[in-house]
Amino acid sequence: MSHETETDPELGEVLFEVRIVGNAAKVSALDPATNVEVCVVGSIHASPYSLKMNALRKLKSVLRRNSGS
Repeated sequence: MSHETETDPELGEVLFEVRIVGNAAKVSALDPATNVEVCVVGSIHASPYSLKMNALRKLKSVLRRNSGS
């Protein structure tokens, strides 16, 4: 399991957690400002960057939906 913090131009700080479960990688992305967390599951053969970007896109989508925009 790994924990990482990255900065996104739109959201600011975003926390990521990557867990390997069998043949899958579960990536969680958390926006600490709103406490909204999303998870995506992908292949362990996918690059960590692409898995994190998928989680970030999902997080942004959920935040837009929750704000009504």
